[in-house]
Amino acid sequence: MLYPLPVVLVSTIDPETGPNLFTVAWAGTVCTNPALVSISVRPERHSYRALKENGEFVINLTTRELAFATDYCGVKSGRDTDKWKDMHLTQVPSSVVAPPGIAESPVCIECRVREILPLGSHDLFLAEVAAVSVDEQYKDEKGKFCLEKAEPIVYSHGQYLTCGEVIGSFGYSVRKK
Repeated sequence: MLYPLPVVLVSTIDPETGPNLFTVAWAGTVCTNPALVSISVRPERHSYRALKENGEFVINLTTRELAFATDYCGVKSGRDTDKWKDMHLTQVPSSVVAPPGIAESPVCIECRVREILPLGSHDLFLAEVAAVSVDEQYKDEKGKFCLEKAEPIVYSHGQYLTCGEVIGSFGYSVRKK
């Protein structure tokens, strides 16, 4: 019952069918140094083989604008359709991994699989962050990323929710007034 969860679009490259997208609601930061992330994927998913064989993927953060595509890419299989084309998403070349990022995503995190841990219904892909690209429109004048501008979405109990209102910052509870 750990909710809400970040919901992301993960891009891969299948050796036979090319770039594919799928939705993951079990994703997270694992470590700062080295920068590590994880995604949990059912072995039955179409993109599982590409993840396992190629060892690279891109985590694309989602927004209110990407909510429909996020849901679609979670319920449609790349075996049956080209989700990039169906959702009118733009592939953007990654800087160090083969799978493309999504141009419409505010942040694309390029990842290389370090380890695959079979856990039961899902396997956890532990990955090193190889590169990160951030859309300039979501940065302030000092170059700081402003997530709230992107209107990020999260997933909870079968529903997508918006978030992003800043209500405090680290240490604000003990800061002198």
